Parts: sequence; C-alpha cells; structure tokens
Amino acid sequence: MSDTGQAAAPFVRRGGDLYCEQVALQGLAQRFGTPLYVYSRRSILDALQQYEQALAGRAALVCYAVKANSNLGVLGLLARAGSGFDIVSGGELSRVIAAGGASSRVVFSGVGKTAPEIERALRAGIRCFNIESEFELQQVSQIAGRLGQRAPVSLRVNPDIDAGTHPYIATGLKSSKFGVAYAQAAQLYRRAHADPHLQVVGIDCHIGSQISQAAPFEQAADRLLDLVEQLERDGVRLHHLDFGGGLGIAYRDETPPSIGQWVGAIRRRVDARGHQDKVLLVEPGRSLVGPAGALLMRVIGLKGGAGGNFAVVDAAMNDQLRPALYEAWMDVQPVTERALPRRTYDIVGPVCESSDWLARERPLAIEAGDVLAMLSAGAYGMSMASTYNSRCRPAEVIVDGSDVHCVRQRETIDDLIAGESVLP
Repeated sequence: MSDTGQAAAPFVRRGGDLYCEQVALQGLAQRFGTPLYVYSRRSILDALQQYEQALAGRAALVCYAVKANSNLGVLGLLARAGSGFDIVSGGELSRVIAAGGASSRVVFSGVGKTAPEIERALRAGIRCFNIESEFELQQVSQIAGRLGQRAPVSLRVNPDIDAGTHPYIATGLKSSKFGVAYAQAAQLYRRAHADPHLQVVGIDCHIGSQISQAAPFEQAADRLLDLVEQLERDGVRLHHLDFGGGLGIAYRDETPPSIGQWVGAIRRRVDARGHQDKVLLVEPGRSLVGPAGALLMRVIGLKGGAGGNFAVVDAAMNDQLRPALYEAWMDVQPVTERALPRRTYDIVGPVCESSDWLARERPLAIEAGDVLAMLSAGAYGMSMASTYNSRCRPAEVIVDGSDVHCVRQRETIDDLIAGESVLP
C-alpha cells in the first residue's frame, strides 16, 4: 500500500514500456513466450489488506473465491496471508490444501456438490457447507450421519435482487439456479436445526458478479437480515453472516464502490440492526485478483479488408473467454509504444470460431511482432481457459518486485494427449 492508503497500480508505463512492478513486460514475453499470464504479487496482497482493514475491529473472515483464479501460486500467497477460501468443487478443495490453505477456513458453495465431494469436505473438516437446495441438505445430512459427524451448514438464500449485471453472472434472481428460494428458507432452516446430523452455523447470500453499484448489495443485506431476525425469533441462532462477493472492478469506465465502501455499507447495516455478535464473511474473487493480472499476446500479422482491419494475435478465446462469452470489454495496450500511425483494429485469435475476438475497434499503433497486453485479466482468464483447437494453455508468472516466479509451465502437446489412446 502507498502512504495514502491507495493500492499502487500493478501495471505502469515507464519510458514508453509497460512494467509489472519492477519488471518490463517485454522481457517477460521474450523469456517465457506468449500467450502469457502475468500477475502482481503486491496487487493481490494489497487488495486483501484493503478487505482486512475494512473489517478490522470485529470477528470476520475473507474467503477468496477460488474460481476467479485457482493457480497454486495465487492460492499460496493468499493462504500465507491468512485468507479463507470459497470453493465450488472438490478439485478446488484439493488445490487449496495443496497450496497450504486451512480446511477450517473453507466454505463450500455450488449447486451440484456430489456425494464424494461432500464426504471429502467433511473428512477434511471445512468450516461450512453453503447449502443451495433441499436435496443437498438431505444428502449432506445422510453422509454426515454415515460418518458419525455433524455437518456445519448455512443456507445460500436467493433474495431475488437484480444486481444490474450481465445475465450470465447474475445469481440472485428468483429465476436463477443458485440458492434456496427466499420463501422456503425459514422452513429449511427449521428442518436443519432439528436434524441431529447438521449444525446450523450461518447464512449466505451472493447476488452476482461484476456489480458496479452499492444499492443491490444493500438491498440483499436488508433482506438477509430480515430473515435472520425471523429465524432468531423461531429459536434458530446463527453464528456468521456471509454476504458473498461480486464487487466489480474498472475494466473501462465503470465506477464500482471501493472495497472499503462496499464492506463499510454492509457493516453499517449489520450493526444498525444489532448483529455485532455475528462473524462477518465475504467471498471476493475478481476484486482481489482481477486488476493484478495481464495477458500478454504477440501480433502474428495485420490484415486489412473491406470490413475493417484485423490484428491477428497468438492468444485466443481458449486463453481468455470473457469477450466471447460475455462480450466483455477489456483494455488492450501495446507493451512498447511505437511512433507509428494509429489504425483501428479488431484484435482476433487463431481459433476457428467467429466469436474468437479479444477486442473490437481499438485505435492502435502496432506492427507484426509487437506484444500487446490485455489488462485487468487476473480473474476468469486462466481459470476458464481450455485446449479448444488443441491449443496448449499459457504459462503463468507472478512478479514480486524485481523477481519473477513461474507458477505454471506452458502446456505441451504431450500434456494435451496424455491419457488418450488410439484403438487397438
């Protein structure tokens, strides 16, 4: 953090060249090749510190949403800093444990937990299951009973709040597959409270991702607290309140609340209604790692035509899916500025799909061989990457001041076909 309390920008331009902390991106592209994901250690830890400062003075836990970026290097940084984790699969639990994270600081969300995943999580001693359906509540109870345990549970309650975000990442509407319907929650809580194999410990709510206004969070908090107070009148006491994540970041011209503003708004509502005794949980993902990352790509060639100009690069939708999936706008800049005429380009990849574009109508002064950087790419980039078109996934590095650590080797063709075979 700087002396003003503001996080230092992870990517800055010095003398016409883009740097991550003290390392030139041009040198990273030469050393590790492209496409390449680059993350700033300082940026990740600064964001975590902002959450912790906003929660200071009361019992609380920040549970990083692993789905945003599940690289072991990133998870290890957060684990050593004391972070908890929000997982949505057994594979993510295995990653957290492999990275040194504490199972007792893990909450398990997700609408389709399988029996083996539930059993593994129970044996590992996780903090809580965020239950998303009646059938899941029954399944967790049965497995806990067979193991001779009481499973710690909360309900992920769907408050039917419109978060004003892209439909694919809105999760708090009544039409969403996520969570327990608000009208059914009290009944399921009473059932869980009476179950000898379950221990009711909290309540959870998550209304979506990349939310840029405080109002939806505040509305959801009020609805959640209404339910908490109804449950307490019924004799169901809760230990923690989990307000999920979803705080947006600035990809273009968005002006989301700061971390401090978002957490502060929730704290004020909770405290005003007399729930200072509850532990507060939040589940940030994008706001922790999104600004910390960049995707480096090299221009293969420039292509003109009646329909416009194309900059064909060696990254593609399999490396960064957000533009193709959400039509997301992400900032793309030359790693090294050039004294060339600017032209407007669509930046596209080699994958054989018309949806394989990374940016549209960008004025750039570039030529073949140049390296471009897609900024704010630390969340939902590599974690959503695939091997479509038999393309090998990128390497990942973490920059720590002037040091560079490769935290994932570039995939090889041998890696891709390992485990496959031809017929005899």
